[in-house]
Amino acid sequence: MNYERLNSERDKDIIIPRALYMTNRQTIDNDIQKLEYLYTPTQIVDQLKTTKELISNEVCELVAKRYNVPVFYRFSKK
Repeated sequence: MNYERLNSERDKDIIIPRALYMTNRQTIDNDIQKLEYLYTPTQIVDQLKTTKELISNEVCELVAKRYNVPVFYRFSKK
């Protein structure tokens, strides 16, 4: 993928999940603040809910907590 050709609006379905793919409790604030310069909380949550990227349930919980929305999971919890 040529990152120089990405468009922040057109490619948000790629940018948002990949920016948060490796985040964790220690890095979430720094990682998500960068996205918040470009996207609204609703856009971030919506993209994480529908992405095909392997976003962990922990990341979903952290994002839901940050934006005070119901917790959502990418993978079923057993």
